[in-house]
Amino acid sequence: MNNFWQDLPRPFFALAPMDGVTDVTFRHVVARAVRPDVFFSEFTSTATFFSERGRSSTDGRLAFMPEEQPMVAQIWGTDPEKFAFMARELAARGFAGIDINMGCPIKNVVKIGACSALINTPSLAAEIITATKEGGIPVSVKTRIGFKTIQTEEWLGFLLNQDIAALTVHGRTQREQSRVPAHWDEIAKVVALRDQLAPRTIVMGNGDVANRTEGLQRIKETGVDGIMIGRGVFHDVFCFEPEPRQHTHKELMDLLAYHLDLWEASPHALPFSPLKRFFKIYVRDQHDATTLRAQLMQTESIAEVRQLLHL
Repeated sequence: MNNFWQDLPRPFFALAPMDGVTDVTFRHVVARAVRPDVFFSEFTSTATFFSERGRSSTDGRLAFMPEEQPMVAQIWGTDPEKFAFMARELAARGFAGIDINMGCPIKNVVKIGACSALINTPSLAAEIITATKEGGIPVSVKTRIGFKTIQTEEWLGFLLNQDIAALTVHGRTQREQSRVPAHWDEIAKVVALRDQLAPRTIVMGNGDVANRTEGLQRIKETGVDGIMIGRGVFHDVFCFEPEPRQHTHKELMDLLAYHLDLWEASPHALPFSPLKRFFKIYVRDQHDATTLRAQLMQTESIAEVRQLLHL
């Protein structure tokens, strides 16, 4: 098996999987700004994919282009059989790896025992990991440091004993959601556990990292192999830049125009409304930014956006 994780530069940076955000369109926007080393898909339900009727609804979530490699599909669910089925299909589609979501804290997935709820059912988590390996491509896990309380040694130690290719650690518990600062001291403990239990498993840190500069500092402090940036991309779409600089209004508008072009050209008939969540990325740091963002939120088509911004 070709384990691309071992071939990545050290340190490396990844764009986090974010539902409704990191589709193929936005990943191309980020790549045009500054390309990360690894891309992840939006997280996709194994139950939906397993259903012949529902599978077509996952096509947009799992779409990617060859130039995005290494491309990792993030999936979630509770049934090992469905994980095995989806893993085989994803391998056939050319994904470089599969990441299992064991970290999402949202109530509607937790209440069915999925994502971060798997912290409470380690035996099921182990079955899911084993089943996903049937795809024959590297399997990684993204998780948190505990459910209601911090369980770093118990939970992360358990995962490190499952022979996974990589482990991404979000430095908060499920209960904490995003309400407290990430516990990077706990992520450092995971690195120490890795060195003891699974030296070849890659460890990535995640939580409150705004850009590459901050990420490099966290790497120095904790010893993680890489950094995953999520919400930071909304504050600075150039967050993966090796040497940060101030970007001009024209650069941001050109990037927005590219985003609009991709949105219009998408084969998946994207609705206009979800595009609005991205406007704050591009309209900022100017005297009329607040007013302009408010006006953009009132638009009803890409044509109106172009007219308003003279794109």
